[in-house]
Amino acid sequence: MNYFQISKEDLGKNSKIPLLKLGDSGEVFYQIALEMVNEIEKNNKENKKTVFICPVGPVGQYPIFVRLVNERNINLKNCWFINMDEYLNDDDTYIDINHKLSFRGFMNKNVYTKIKPELIMPEEQRIFPDPQNIGFIPNKIAELGGVDIAFGGIGINGHLAFNEPNPEMTPEEFAKQKTRVLDISRETRTINSVGDLNGAIDAMPKRCVTIGINEILSARRIVLGVFRDWHRAVVRQAIYGEVSAHFPATLVQNHPNAVIIANANSCEQPF
Repeated sequence: MNYFQISKEDLGKNSKIPLLKLGDSGEVFYQIALEMVNEIEKNNKENKKTVFICPVGPVGQYPIFVRLVNERNINLKNCWFINMDEYLNDDDTYIDINHKLSFRGFMNKNVYTKIKPELIMPEEQRIFPDPQNIGFIPNKIAELGGVDIAFGGIGINGHLAFNEPNPEMTPEEFAKQKTRVLDISRETRTINSVGDLNGAIDAMPKRCVTIGINEILSARRIVLGVFRDWHRAVVRQAIYGEVSAHFPATLVQNHPNAVIIANANSCEQPF
C-alpha cells in the first residue's frame, strides 16, 4: 500500500486511471457539468440520443448543469437520465420520495423541476432502478444502444453506485453484476450518516437498489468526481491499487475511456 505515500505533486504519474487534478470543488463540479452539456449538445447536433448514468453524490454539478441548460436553451427531449440507485425500506420498497435521503426526491426537486418545461425530457426518460423490476435498466440500456457517459463518485470502500465490495468474488465475477437489490455495508451507512444525518447511523436505511457495476463499466465513457478529505486515500487506491472486488473502483482501470476528476484537497497525502 505504498501508494498512500504518493505525494500530491506525483499523484497521477503512471496512474492506471487518468487523473485530472483541479483546484477547488467548484472546478470539479463545473467540469462534470461541462462533460454533461457538451455531450448533449454534440449528440443533439447529430440528431442522436444521449444516455447518461447519473449519481446523487456528487451533486454539486447539478445547479451548474441546470443553469447552463436554461441559459443555452439546450433541448433535453432526446436525453435519458438513468439514475444510479435509491434507498429502500426493510421490505425492499422505495423510501418515500419526500424522505430527506430520497434520491428520487432530490432529482425532482433540484434538477427536473428547475429546468425550463419546454427543454426537459419526458418523465419516462428519467429512470431509477426499480426493486420490483431489476431487469428493466439493463434491457433499456440495450434498447437505447448503450450509455454515453456514466458519471459518479467513489465510496470510502471503493463502491461505485451501491456496488458494495465482495472480496469473495473475482474481479471478473464482480464486473458481471447487473442491477439488483442488496444490503448496504456498515462502512457506507456510517460515512453517509455523517454527511447526511449528522451521524445518526441507526436512522440510515439498510437496503438499496442499485444499477450494476456491469452497466457502469459498459458505458462508453466513465467520469468520476472526488473532493472529500477521505478521498485522499480512495483516489490513490483506485488509480494504483490491485484490481479486485475488494475495492470496486479499481475495476475502472480496465476501462478504455475513463477519468477521475479531483480537487486539490483530495490530492493531498492521506498520512
